[in-house]
Amino acid sequence: MSNLSDPIADFLARLRNAARAHRGDVSVPYSRIKEEIARILKQEGYISEFEVDTQSKPASIKVTMKFVNRTPALTGLKRISKPGLRKYVGSQNIPRVLGGMGVAILSTSRGIITGREARKEHVGGELLALVW
Repeated sequence: MSNLSDPIADFLARLRNAARAHRGDVSVPYSRIKEEIARILKQEGYISEFEVDTQSKPASIKVTMKFVNRTPALTGLKRISKPGLRKYVGSQNIPRVLGGMGVAILSTSRGIITGREARKEHVGGELLALVW
């Protein structure tokens, strides 16, 4: 088990690399926050499926990438809030990614949600990543 200073950035980098290399699936170490981010990516249509394997040691998440006409559905990921510099936004300041075509992922008091849901519920929080 590796010692990572930013496991969310590692998760996003693995997804980005798998999309660019046209890999069908990628396996990442499990954490609850990564599971929630994968749930949002599936809900928004950026990945086909994800499966949590808690029987193996260490536990992992297997993410199946989504391709449309041999083009990855996931074209870009950017980590915003980092361990060295956290980035918090209010509900009025949540960025729109590509004019609404992408998704902002936030960690709020109501859990990990998209920017669209956060604006609707009038909650702000830590801006984790932008996905397009």
